[in-house]
Amino acid sequence: MTKHLVVIAGNIGAGKTALTERIGARLGWWTGYESVSDNPYLSDFYGEMRAWAFHLQVFFLGHRAEQYWEAARDARSAILDRSIYEDAFIFARALHHLGNLSERDYLAYRRLFDLVVRGLPRPGLLIYLKAPVPILMERIHRRARNIETGITSEYLSLLDSFYDDWLTPFDLCPVLTIRTDDLDYVHQPQHLDLVVSRIQDKLAGKEVVDLRD
Repeated sequence: MTKHLVVIAGNIGAGKTALTERIGARLGWWTGYESVSDNPYLSDFYGEMRAWAFHLQVFFLGHRAEQYWEAARDARSAILDRSIYEDAFIFARALHHLGNLSERDYLAYRRLFDLVVRGLPRPGLLIYLKAPVPILMERIHRRARNIETGITSEYLSLLDSFYDDWLTPFDLCPVLTIRTDDLDYVHQPQHLDLVVSRIQDKLAGKEVVDLRD
């Protein structure tokens, strides 16, 4: 049986964790999740972003690199609920753009990032989950995480534009784009069936239409 490494990308609230959980359970894959509750820098970061942005980004870089290697060592296929590439091309870029990560720290981080990812196993598929900003805001408010109270629609729109910049020339692996605003793979089994089918076909090298509608 062919082993696959699949990474999920997408804006805050796009549905990455929910899909990772369900794909892992359905297909028996190893699952990796973003470090939130056990992250030693998040609370400090949200209290004083400029002071802790570099520390947080370095922590995420190390944490995700460890996940990639753990997934590579496991005999099962694996799915990760955020790609390591988003750390640099989306979130570190946003911190730099907004003035919370200095030019010096941003360049130092990018140098370290380039060295780390150069040795990582390449994913076989990137799943890009996309939803309109108002839907993302609604989901963020619904789950009511304390660390997300300061997220604005303007910030999500900025991230969206960075995702477009990153994925337009992306050629590291095939990409499957899925619009999640009209998909409910949590409560509708047929929606999960559809997503699983598209993922399996994409991994098999078949021509697959993105789930955009």
